[in-house]
Amino acid sequence: MKRLISFFVMSTLVLATGCMVPSARKENQQDLSAVLAQAKAQTQTAQTQTQPAQTADESVHLDTPSVLEDVAQTPAAQVAAAATAPAEVQTPAKTETQPAKKLPADVKDVKVRVLIGENLTTAEIGLSGDVRVYPEGLKNKYQVPYTKTLKLALNGPKKVSVNGIKVAGPVIIVPQKKSKLIWNKNEYTSPIYIVAGEKTFSLVEHTPLENYLYGVLPYEMNYTWPIEALKAQAVAARTYTLNSIKSTANRSFDLYDDVRSQVYRGSGKVYDSIKEAVDATRGKVLRYDGDIFFTYYHANCGGGTDNVNIWNAMTPSIKPLQGASCKYDSHSTSYTWKMNVPNEKITKYANSIGLKGTIKDVVIAKKTSSGRASYLTLKTTQGSKQISCARFRLGTGIRSCKLTKLSVGSKETAFEGHGYGHGIGMCQDGAKGMANEKFTYEQILKHYYPGSKLGAY
Repeated sequence: MKRLISFFVMSTLVLATGCMVPSARKENQQDLSAVLAQAKAQTQTAQTQTQPAQTADESVHLDTPSVLEDVAQTPAAQVAAAATAPAEVQTPAKTETQPAKKLPADVKDVKVRVLIGENLTTAEIGLSGDVRVYPEGLKNKYQVPYTKTLKLALNGPKKVSVNGIKVAGPVIIVPQKKSKLIWNKNEYTSPIYIVAGEKTFSLVEHTPLENYLYGVLPYEMNYTWPIEALKAQAVAARTYTLNSIKSTANRSFDLYDDVRSQVYRGSGKVYDSIKEAVDATRGKVLRYDGDIFFTYYHANCGGGTDNVNIWNAMTPSIKPLQGASCKYDSHSTSYTWKMNVPNEKITKYANSIGLKGTIKDVVIAKKTSSGRASYLTLKTTQGSKQISCARFRLGTGIRSCKLTKLSVGSKETAFEGHGYGHGIGMCQDGAKGMANEKFTYEQILKHYYPGSKLGAY
């Protein structure tokens, strides 16, 4: 109650100076005393309905469907995390403290909560027009006239200030009409929630599923590619998204906006080809034995995809994720690659997983039937350790584990191989190749996810 009163007291001061005005909607044209009375009546309900805010670092996992960006090019924090975090698939466990979320009956009602900013203490949101700003759970919305930016700052545990106004609890920024919210040079068209933790706050966009896909596809597959490949990508991304949402009931967000989930840059700019692909497949998903599943995908499989078990032997190996042959990806520059990794970087990685000393050798310990290295043995001046190649790939930045040659030199280790990414599910370059050969998106999906069935949500 004190938090709500505090917000409206501060709102009064701002209203008096003309910086924030009540919405022009008739239902919001009330004097402050009426608003305070209504707030008191709503307090108990709001407290019972509002979930405690959670910071982003409480739920980090690696349900990565694609790795189109080299780890070496991702933010430093992600690289550091990759060096110690397991690369295996980590589908959040469904326990009593993390129940499965029930999805809406109609796909048009599905909202995706995307983490677009994390571990922040200050931030500026650009505005292309008018917005409304209000605490979550309150019906009274106050409109902020067009001022170009909203300045956000942490103002104590679970408290933020918006343009100097102190607010407790999650705060919502809602663009009006065709206004866009601009953050980190990306444009967003849906409400952004400011979720404050003890020491930082996060920015989470709540956007419709199909709208979310508009902002995913051009960053996971080139928008100039054949339309049938884009349609296949739309179905894979939609299915992956829906399956992810089911496991995030106790989190303040569903998906990251980077390679930890799916790369997403907002839906402020929509390419015609992307809109066509998403709209033409609207609501269509893949199922196996009646259930949607994690439809992983990657840039290039190097001649064949692999069983999801190479990530984690404990992961259920369903037929659609057991691997498929591929003869359509050799056109890509990612099909064959060479790269040198400084031994200092490999040593740092080895040290991060408990193997002391400097690197002496890297040996392929085990391969899959498709030729992809599943385990490597790292040898240093003080010992040796066998690790999954998938983990090594994320920690060092090599393009794939389909290695054809590796040689440890005095200063660098030379790697050669095929493909780009983890090699599970749909090969995106292969999808492009199949589309160029006049295969339909249905045929592409059937090939890379064998045994799955395409149908309406």
